[in-house]
Amino acid sequence: MLTRHTIESVVSTALAEDAPWGDLTAELAIPADALIEARLVAREPGVFAGGALVAESFRQVDPRIRVTALAADGISFAAGDVLARVAGPARGVLTGERVALNFSQRMSGVATLTAQFVEAVAGTRARIADTRKTTPGLRALEKHAVLVGGGTNHRFSLSDAIMVKDNHLIALGAVDAETTTAALRGLRERAGHTTAVIVEVDRLDQIEPVLAANVTGVLLDNFSTSDLEAGVRMIGGRAIAEASGGVSLATVAAIAATGVDVISVGQLTHGARALDLGLDAD
Repeated sequence: MLTRHTIESVVSTALAEDAPWGDLTAELAIPADALIEARLVAREPGVFAGGALVAESFRQVDPRIRVTALAADGISFAAGDVLARVAGPARGVLTGERVALNFSQRMSGVATLTAQFVEAVAGTRARIADTRKTTPGLRALEKHAVLVGGGTNHRFSLSDAIMVKDNHLIALGAVDAETTTAALRGLRERAGHTTAVIVEVDRLDQIEPVLAANVTGVLLDNFSTSDLEAGVRMIGGRAIAEASGGVSLATVAAIAATGVDVISVGQLTHGARALDLGLDAD
């Protein structure tokens, strides 16, 4: 969840990085009493995200700066649309400009790409979900942008749910069907009934031993579409069927058509391109 504390913290860190001892150019070139008005303008179409970060960036630089007509997160925009208006002391506006743009460009890029994936699977049962492949320190921002784009959030951190992958199974001594089921049953008992347990498999013959442990979900990793269809039939609603690996805009519709419940897409966050937004002074 994108909290007020997170917003203030990440903006403070970004401003400290960008102007650790002040803005030398603004302080020497711009009169202290100079005022400016500017517009946050889209150079290309997309889905907006990061409005709270834009407002906070300018507020921390100078509380006298006013951000008005700020677009709502999740709104679709066209090239040329004005997404916000900024007015106040020129030094502060110019100092906060890059940090405000960096946040909104990055988050809008994630939201826009997510919306494209969501549109690609429209009419199927599949939900588009993100992963933990996020920018260190900016996970809350990027996962918020995924939600804004119409996607869903996978676990936020390692503390939120149990996800057993191949290396975990090896460490548990799960070397065959019997030991896999036994290991996962033991884990399920230790976890308690309120904790989700998701297990990654990369072969069809792993599915039944996993389901025998009464897990919450089965992650079908790097399966072909034909194997995904077979996997969904084997799972038969006994657990959430999730597909992951090899997912792109070119492949996601075919993956969704197999009947999976969730498609997790690392590209939403680690592969999104920052959108072209600019701050134009009037």
